[in-house]
Amino acid sequence: MESFIISTLEQDLPDTAKLETATFGMGCFWSPDAQFGALPGVIRTRTGFAGGTSEDPTYRQMGDHTETIQVAFDPEQIHFEEIVREFWRSHYPNRDAYKGRQYISLMFWQSEQQKYIIEKLKKEKELELNEPVETEIRLFDSFTEAEERHQKYYLKRYPKALEQLAELYPDATLLTQSTFAARLNGFVKGFGSRQRVLEEINEWPIPKEHRDVLKQVLLNLKW
Repeated sequence: MESFIISTLEQDLPDTAKLETATFGMGCFWSPDAQFGALPGVIRTRTGFAGGTSEDPTYRQMGDHTETIQVAFDPEQIHFEEIVREFWRSHYPNRDAYKGRQYISLMFWQSEQQKYIIEKLKKEKELELNEPVETEIRLFDSFTEAEERHQKYYLKRYPKALEQLAELYPDATLLTQSTFAARLNGFVKGFGSRQRVLEEINEWPIPKEHRDVLKQVLLNLKW
């Protein structure tokens, strides 16, 4: 199998200069990494730490930061509003549902437009809950990527599959940064289906022979 396909795949997906990012916390970051990684239009995801003042946070030494996910998405395929709706649809956004700052409900905005959308949908959520939403909403300042073992956590629970994927992604960091891994991580966690991923790959703006390789890999994966 030709290892160059990974670099071609990433180059042929939407130009990173055109991508937007959304950064938020909603409890343990493993599940949101899978959930949002399964959404068509999301190009890549990464878990990390944000919202605090402690320098160089790690999973064991997080300080006052929060477990956070950052998604890069193509606004021509999925709008920021859809991501925010998914965020509030997927967890109870008030503080008494969490233990400590590590797991609070947290949403960052990176433009006035993002801020407007977040505030608008917050009001909708408050009407739905009939109570104030306590999600911490703030201007994005920084994000520290979590250790590699916390990226695509559910996919990495399948060593046989990882062995097969290593033929296509010889560098593990290339795998975890890829759109394909984001979809696989979502699939094994129960978000979406194999058939949906196969159908989506058909629409990816990459050469047909590369789409065929990815579909064949997905069909042949042994979990």
